[in-house]
Amino acid sequence: MFSNLKQVVMLTLLASAASSTLAAPAPVSDIDYSSNQSNGQASASNTSGSQDSEVQRLERLVKSRSRMQLQMQQQLDDMSQEIRSLRGKLEKNSYNMQQMTKRQRELFVELDDLRSQMKTAKTADASQQDMNSDDEGTFSSNKDERSAYQDAVDLILKKHDYDGAIQAFEKFQKDFPDSVYTPNSHYWLGQLFFAKKDDVKAAQNFAKVVSFEKSNKRPDALVKLGDIARRNDQDAQAKKYYQQVVSDYPDSSSAEVAKSHLK
Repeated sequence: MFSNLKQVVMLTLLASAASSTLAAPAPVSDIDYSSNQSNGQASASNTSGSQDSEVQRLERLVKSRSRMQLQMQQQLDDMSQEIRSLRGKLEKNSYNMQQMTKRQRELFVELDDLRSQMKTAKTADASQQDMNSDDEGTFSSNKDERSAYQDAVDLILKKHDYDGAIQAFEKFQKDFPDSVYTPNSHYWLGQLFFAKKDDVKAAQNFAKVVSFEKSNKRPDALVKLGDIARRNDQDAQAKKYYQQVVSDYPDSSSAEVAKSHLK
């Protein structure tokens, strides 16, 4: 009986020990390792996703800046083209202004020459005396003829209306085609057109003066024809006109001018 009791006690102790062993918790180190491994995988996944997102953001930023740079470059190119265009227009306008100023200066010089040639005609009596000495020493008895001629001259000397003077002299020639002042009127027109650089009309009027062999304006008209030819690079023709002045009017002031051009 004692032996049976001992066996029961031993079995009870064994059962208790087995139960304690089964109920024991898992080792702390095993749990921590598993948890760390899981967290590491999650952290790596989050890091990878964050890096991808950052790369995409940088790519978008680079593309955006590239587009802005292209737009700015296009705007700069457009502005440069516009500036070049404006500079070209400015240079052209500046050149035109210089040419206009030069032309006005030349016109004033020519007209000053005209005024100096007629400075003695300040009054009607003085200009009548000058007219009496012209054109074979004749004088028109036609009052209207004298008045029309004097009015045309006054437009030059007193009013400085050169375009008006051209119209007045052309009208005078139509109204008085056989006037004794015809050579003078052609000479004035020649001078006015020469100052305006209308060489065709200037030459036509100076040639008319030359056709009046007794006109005291003839030597000056020949010099002007030479000047027109020289201005148009017709040097041989210009030389002929100058030589004719020297030959036909050797003691005149016009001959001195012609000689200076022949040197």
